[in-house]
Amino acid sequence: MEPRSRTCPVPSVDGAHEDTTPAGQDDGPVPQPPFGDDIDVSITERRWHRAMPNPAREVQRAVRAAMRELDVSGAVTVVLADDLTVRRLNHLHRGRNRPTNVLTFEYAPADYAPTDSGSGIWLWGGDIILAFATVEREARAAGRSVRNHMMHLLVHGVLHLSGYDHHHAGDARAMEMEESRILGRMGIPNPWKHRGGREGGAAQ
Repeated sequence: MEPRSRTCPVPSVDGAHEDTTPAGQDDGPVPQPPFGDDIDVSITERRWHRAMPNPAREVQRAVRAAMRELDVSGAVTVVLADDLTVRRLNHLHRGRNRPTNVLTFEYAPADYAPTDSGSGIWLWGGDIILAFATVEREARAAGRSVRNHMMHLLVHGVLHLSGYDHHHAGDARAMEMEESRILGRMGIPNPWKHRGGREGGAAQ
């Protein structure tokens, strides 16, 4: 896997975005990609179970919905972790010694699955890692459920794995629109629409 980590900015009243920049190429070893089309869920923080019934099922639903809408196929590993784990990864791969809501690690272009002809096909996929306390705090501040906020972050992560980013205003707006569209298909309210009807900010 390529150690390019991305985080999800949080919607704010003034529409500010947290700047996210890819880490370098030599930030230490990262897991190698599995082959096939699969979603693996690991829950390492027990509070995820307290926040919603069957979080693994909800993860599967969000990731599969986003993959279907984006017409992508591959292997995704989701880790529902704690803030300490995410803080360590954020420090290692992004040089920022603090937790963030979500980190994504995409497979490098050199990762490929061999075919019968001896050539290969590029692999799509990667890892999505969420920090419980940060997600819970953001959800509470925004007046929404941890479950809905988690679903948003998972869709955000799949979009990152598919090449979307939010470094520039136009890119961020396109990403927000895709998030809103995919979440709407799942019956989840638009996280970018403020109570006063004003849109802005970035992902929850």
